[in-house]
Amino acid sequence: MLVLFETAAGHALFKVQDESKLAKVETITKQFETIDQANQLIKLKGFHAFKDTTQAVAAVADTLDAKIGKGLRKFLKKNISDGIKEKLAVSDKALGSMIKEKLGIPCVYDACVFELMRGIRTHMNSLITGLEIEDLKSMTLGLSHSLSRYKLKFSADKVDTMIIQAIGLLDELDKEINAYSMRVREWFGWHFPEMGKIVTDNLQYAKTVLKMGVRSEIKSLDFSDILGEDVEMALRDVCEISMGTDISEEDVFNIRALCDQVISLTEYRSQLFDYLKNRMNAIAPNLTVMVGELVGARLISHAGSLMNLAKHPASTVQILGAEKALFRALKTKHDTPKYGLIYHASLIGQTAPKFKGKISRVLAAKTSLAIRVDALGEGVEACIGFDNRAKVEARIRQLDNGISNSLSGKGKMKTEQQKYHKPEHVKQYNAEADMQMGTRKRKVDQVTETDGLLDGKKVEKKEMKAKKKKETAEESGVTEEKEKKKKKKKKSVSTTS
Repeated sequence: MLVLFETAAGHALFKVQDESKLAKVETITKQFETIDQANQLIKLKGFHAFKDTTQAVAAVADTLDAKIGKGLRKFLKKNISDGIKEKLAVSDKALGSMIKEKLGIPCVYDACVFELMRGIRTHMNSLITGLEIEDLKSMTLGLSHSLSRYKLKFSADKVDTMIIQAIGLLDELDKEINAYSMRVREWFGWHFPEMGKIVTDNLQYAKTVLKMGVRSEIKSLDFSDILGEDVEMALRDVCEISMGTDISEEDVFNIRALCDQVISLTEYRSQLFDYLKNRMNAIAPNLTVMVGELVGARLISHAGSLMNLAKHPASTVQILGAEKALFRALKTKHDTPKYGLIYHASLIGQTAPKFKGKISRVLAAKTSLAIRVDALGEGVEACIGFDNRAKVEARIRQLDNGISNSLSGKGKMKTEQQKYHKPEHVKQYNAEADMQMGTRKRKVDQVTETDGLLDGKKVEKKEMKAKKKKETAEESGVTEEKEKKKKKKKKSVSTTS
C-alpha cells in the first residue's frame, strides 16, 4: 500500500513495507514509538517540493476544493505506474474519490489510515530526508498566513479604513488651510491691503508674503517663480501708493512663520490627495470612474465601509448625506431632497438645472451597481464603471436635445411622425359645380298666425301682473286699517288717563 502525505514543503509518497501490521489501530501506534520502528514500517518513495508559497497555496486550495492540481497529477503518474493494483492511502475522502475518478487509482480512507498519518507526522523530519525543522516551521507559518488571506479574500490594498481616515483628514486640512490663509490676509492687510485683491490664490499669497516681508522690498525682488507678469507689475505699481501702515520686524517674523504653516499644510494636502486617489483606484475603481475620488470617498466614509455602501439601494445612495433635509421634509410633509453627496459629482455638475433630479436618479442607479462590483467582485479593472458612465452621458445628451426616451430604446407610447410627401398633380377648384339657393318669402297666413300667438301671450302676462297688483293693494289696505284702529285705541287710552 502507498501513502500520500501532504506537508507545507510538498507532497510525499511512502511505501508500506508490511501491511499486516496495519490490521488494528492499536498496533499502528506501537509501530511509531521510535524512529527505527517507523523506518521498518514505511519507506519514502518520492517527494514533490513546492517552488514557493504561491504554489503551496494553490495546491492546498485544490485539495480543499477536492481537485487534483497539475503538480500532484504529474507526481502520481510518475511514481505510480499503470497496472499496479496497490491502494493509495489519502487523508481526505473527497480527494481520494477524485484521484480514483481521474487517474483510476484505488484510494483508502479509514481509521487505520488516519492513525498512520498521525504516526508519519510525528517523525516527519526523520522520514523525509533533506528537510530541516527550521525551514519546515517557516514554510508552515508562511503557508498558514497565505492560506488565511486566500480564504478571507483579504488584500492589503482593499482596506477601506484608510480611505475613511484620509478623507476625514483632507476635510480638516481644508478648514485649517482656509482659516490660516484668512488670518494671513487680515494680518498682512494692515501693511499692504491692496495686495489681497491682486493676488487671489491663498498659496501664492503666502509664498509672496514669505519672500517679500515688507512691501518696500518688492522692487528689488523677482516674483516670476510665484506670480505672473501682469500680477507682478500690478503689485509694483500699487506698492508705491499703498495706504497700509508700517510694521515692525517682530510682526514680519510672526507673519512669515504663519505663511510657512500655510505652505507646509498645502503641500501635505496635495500629497494626501494623491494618496487618496491611488487608494480609491485600488479599492473602488468603478465608483471612482462614476463620481470621482472625493465624492466616492465621502460616500464610503458616510456609509462606514465599502460593504455597507454596497448593501444600500440606489434610492439611498442618491440621498446619502441629506438625511437632515429628508427627515425635515417628511416631518413637514414637503418634497423630499433629490440628491445628497452625489450632487457634487462631475456628471451632475455638467447637467442643466432642470434635469439635475433626473440625472441624479440615473447616476445613483448606475453607481450602486458599480459599488457592488467593487465590493464583491474579484476584478481590478473598471470596465463596468466606464460603460455605466457612457450610458449616463448618453442620457444627459438626450435630455439636452429634448428627447425623453429611455436608455433601452424608444418609448412605447411615442408615435413616429410621418414624413410629408408633396403631391405630383395639384388639384384646381371647379367653379361650375357651384349652385345658387333661391330666396323664400313667408306667406301671409303664417305671419298672421304667429303674430296672433305672440299677442295672446302678451295679454296673458299683462293680466297676471294686474292680479298681483290688486292682491298687494288689498293686503296693504288691510294693514292700514289695522294700524288706524291701533292709533285710535291709544288716543282713547290717553284721554281717559
